[in-house]
Amino acid sequence: GGTLVALAPNKAAYESLSAFISLCRRRSQKGEYQLLLHDLGLHLEHCLLIYLPAFIDTEEKSAQGNNTNHHTKAHHKTQQFLMGHPHLWVGYQRGHYGNDEQRYQLAYQTATLLNCPMVACGNVHMHSAARLPLQHTLTAIRHNTAVQQLGTQLAVNAECYLRPTQKLARLYPEPLLRETLNIADRCHFSLDELRYQYPQEIVPPGLAPQQYLRELVMQGARQRWPAAVPASIKKQIEKELALIKELAYEYYFLTVHDIVDFARQRNILCQGRGSAANSVVCYCLFITEVDPSRVAVLFERFISKERDEPPDIDVDFEHERREEVIQYIYKKYSRERAALAATVISYRSRSAIRDVGKALGFNSELTEKLSRSLGWWHKPAELEQQLCKAGLDIDINHPSLNTAYE
Repeated sequence: GGTLVALAPNKAAYESLSAFISLCRRRSQKGEYQLLLHDLGLHLEHCLLIYLPAFIDTEEKSAQGNNTNHHTKAHHKTQQFLMGHPHLWVGYQRGHYGNDEQRYQLAYQTATLLNCPMVACGNVHMHSAARLPLQHTLTAIRHNTAVQQLGTQLAVNAECYLRPTQKLARLYPEPLLRETLNIADRCHFSLDELRYQYPQEIVPPGLAPQQYLRELVMQGARQRWPAAVPASIKKQIEKELALIKELAYEYYFLTVHDIVDFARQRNILCQGRGSAANSVVCYCLFITEVDPSRVAVLFERFISKERDEPPDIDVDFEHERREEVIQYIYKKYSRERAALAATVISYRSRSAIRDVGKALGFNSELTEKLSRSLGWWHKPAELEQQLCKAGLDIDINHPSLNTAYE
């Protein structure tokens, strides 16, 4: 039925949009999502919505036949669920498609039906029209094919760039441009507003988190030093607990302790590492094994007020039984509050060369030769020199490489 753009103007809208995405993702298999129309009215009430109705020209209608009726029904159903939304606009894109006037009429009729204002949209994919070859290449990479095979998936022209205001003023009616400023003025959300909220049920009823953490730390200190807790250790414990209280990180330490305690109770080997070894509190909670009474530690490397973020506690679990720990976390905190995070390899020169080579239709032998000519340590300025060393003359032997080089 068209395209729906959801903008989060504030934290409440961002929360609802995140919940909306999670809901759609969890309905389907990995890498897919399923959206139901009635979701629009249930989860996006705080968002600003821009609806761009699908436009089907005469030639497409003839080619699609009965599918046109399907698109028309989808269009009407979408409108039914959008009607009455408090923050709704109908978007109009003027991109010199050859049918801009018909597209405007469709947007105008839709806005009249939905009783909402229209807004100018740019369909921006690049900052400069000169970047069109790069845009085509990235599109081919996204679709895992060559540029020559993209067909109608290619941009029809170079108008999908950040056009200057003078040009926009000639293309769009003034009220539509004014609405873009109206929308922009309402969007003030920043990711800096987000703070992780730790689970609170790990603290026994009747106890404050500061009190419970202190009890666990002092209990662990007596276990670590059964004869007597050294005075220097007691002093360091008080220093760390005071800073943890000031920064309100008690739940963070208690959460990590809960997971490590589960592993130790089941004889699952685990070990805290990294800067956490500089913390006496972590040692007393049995998260780390570096004895601060024997090794000089620097707590400030682990946690400080200047960082304005929780410390990083890395814990390794034996790989044969790591899944037990993961399932414990899921069972205790549920899928709504627990998730796996992945470490993704950086996208470097060799990967870029392979993807670009495939997108531009280079044969695999040439692409591999190109990628082998570069190492991760080479800087962008050295690219031409390294290609020439590999026997690839950009200007003479392989003219098409000039496009890849650019």
